Amino acid sequence: VPCDGFSDIETLGCPSHFFEDELMCILNMEGRKGLTWKYYAKKILYFLRQQNILKNLKEYLQRPTDQQSFLEGAVLIDQYCNPLSDICLKNVQAQVDDITDKVREVLRAKNPRHPSVASKAGDVLIPEVELQRQVLDAMNCVLYEQLKYKGNELDYYNSLNSYIHQVLIRRTGIPISLSVLYLTIARQLGVRLEPVNFPSHFLLRWCQGKKGSTDIFDYIYIDAFGKGKQLTVKECEYLIGHHVTEEFYGVVTSKEVLQRMVGNLLNLGKRESTDQSYQLLRNSLDLYLAMYPDNVQHLMLQARLYFHLGIWPEKVLDILQHIQALDPSQHGAVGYLVQHTLEHIERRKEEVGPEVKHRSDEKHKEVCFSIGLIMKHKRYGYNCVIYGWDPACMMGHEWIRNMNVHSLPNGPHQPFYNVLVEDGSCRYAAQENLEYNSEPREIPHPDIGRYFSEFTGIHYVANTELEIRYPEDLELTRATVQKIYSSGKE
Repeated sequence: VPCDGFSDIETLGCPSHFFEDELMCILNMEGRKGLTWKYYAKKILYFLRQQNILKNLKEYLQRPTDQQSFLEGAVLIDQYCNPLSDICLKNVQAQVDDITDKVREVLRAKNPRHPSVASKAGDVLIPEVELQRQVLDAMNCVLYEQLKYKGNELDYYNSLNSYIHQVLIRRTGIPISLSVLYLTIARQLGVRLEPVNFPSHFLLRWCQGKKGSTDIFDYIYIDAFGKGKQLTVKECEYLIGHHVTEEFYGVVTSKEVLQRMVGNLLNLGKRESTDQSYQLLRNSLDLYLAMYPDNVQHLMLQARLYFHLGIWPEKVLDILQHIQALDPSQHGAVGYLVQHTLEHIERRKEEVGPEVKHRSDEKHKEVCFSIGLIMKHKRYGYNCVIYGWDPACMMGHEWIRNMNVHSLPNGPHQPFYNVLVEDGSCRYAAQENLEYNSEPREIPHPDIGRYFSEFTGIHYVANTELEIRYPEDLELTRATVQKIYSSGKE
């Protein structure tokens, strides 16, 4: 299923729930078989659900502002980035309602006649500041003392801090995710807090003066990340260490809140140097462009990302055409990418298929291991499975130098193996650094089904695609496994 292959699914015209049912049947197949089916079923399900969530997000953005729940917006972002997880607004709302009920219990103990004690109090705003203060005090007691919610200072740049369902599970988050939770509970209890897009640290504001006041000194500012601490204007500046103009104390819309949440994920996606799929960056760009489809900067980033990953060249051309129409001054950058994308399309047409490697070839005589074998790295101790090999190191001089390959006894002039590692990474390992694993086990790698159809309990069985590339490895793997593990050594 290449990226542009999803267009075939879109044209089938069946209801999405029909597809989902079939795909879930595949994913729920028991045992260690059907790995390739499961791998691609997961990809298609990921795509279908994201398309549906994006549709829901666009419908959400079309509603009047007063009908755009901050919590629902946060859930939509969470769902899009985690489409295979069981996340729904109803369940998230139920967890928030549970916290709200705990706050009511605390309020009831301190002031039985408080208007927020009655259920559905959120339908009526509490006008008295002192009664509002009692609500916020009770919220701080429940959230930060009883339930131990806190700002995640130790692992601030973890994407889980931005997903509302994870905030509820882990009881930790960043300023904006905790603010959405705090604001939602307060409003359900009759206290109208408003979001403030403060630089470097998202805040909420609580009006102490006339409703709708434009004077920033008529508000108390609440730091949900800092256990609900209430701040003055000057204390807000101390929080970030510098002076800011009045505009940064103003209230923002739900769309602007979502923009900041997505912007945080976008920055995290740019930091992802280990994940070569750049999935978080791709997801956050999709979300941002759903909100601001004509943002040239992010359109160009999306085009460059697809170009870098070598996927969906036709989509790259569409994006570039849109950029050129929006901003003709981008002609140079657009022209460069168009030229190289067209070259990529032409090269793809000329591809004759994958290289086939025969064991019988003289140049492969030094290759000792075969695909599907569970191996152990002698030096680093990680477990892995072989999914490809070369008779000698095929990486460039820079990689060889950086990896200090010349320090190996046989240097780069020995077989090297493509391996899927149990930590989710893909590596290129020298033959002299690998040995048979005396206790073979499944390798929990997300791409395992891309190459293998089954795990026998001792080794992996290559799927059709891999068999074509290594036609003589399947029998060799079986023979090797029988020799090693059936000899009574275990």
